[in-house]
Amino acid sequence: MSQYSGKIIFYEGKCFTGRKLEVFGDCDNFQDKGFMNRVNSIRVETGAWICYDHPDFKGQQYILERGEYPDFHRWNGHNDHMGSCKPVRMHGERYRLELFEGCNFTGQCMEFCEDCPFLQGRGWNKNCVNACKVYGDGAWVLYEEPNYRGRMYIVERGDYRSFNDWQSQSANIQSVRRVVNYF
Repeated sequence: MSQYSGKIIFYEGKCFTGRKLEVFGDCDNFQDKGFMNRVNSIRVETGAWICYDHPDFKGQQYILERGEYPDFHRWNGHNDHMGSCKPVRMHGERYRLELFEGCNFTGQCMEFCEDCPFLQGRGWNKNCVNACKVYGDGAWVLYEEPNYRGRMYIVERGDYRSFNDWQSQSANIQSVRRVVNYF
């Protein structure tokens, strides 16, 4: 498992215009760096990043991988608020995720090693996931809607006994994908 931090650049204006903030590691509050929390475009030069619409790694999560995002709609944002970010610290070739219907790893369980655009299409009986375990050296993104849409939640290696552990307000998860971290 690599611990690269990467590089991400936030711009106040659309299409990479206006003031910018370059970040190379954890940044818990953009305002502490003299940058307002208005972000209209982002360029990810290396790594994969978890960005949050509030400071202190709180609020709506967005996963951003290497590439250009000329406006907030490109990262599935609903507005131009962005307050903190940190690099995804896990990447690799071994991905394994177990999803559980009930809290504390109870009920139906299903294992994934590949992306899945629609859990019910793979035999998951409900549209809710209350717990999960992440193994290996890869991070995953859980999506509230099929086909990798809707609110997203990033989970790295560890045990998540409840959807609250991945900062969700509900157990509604309908698709999952691996974070492919390019350096």
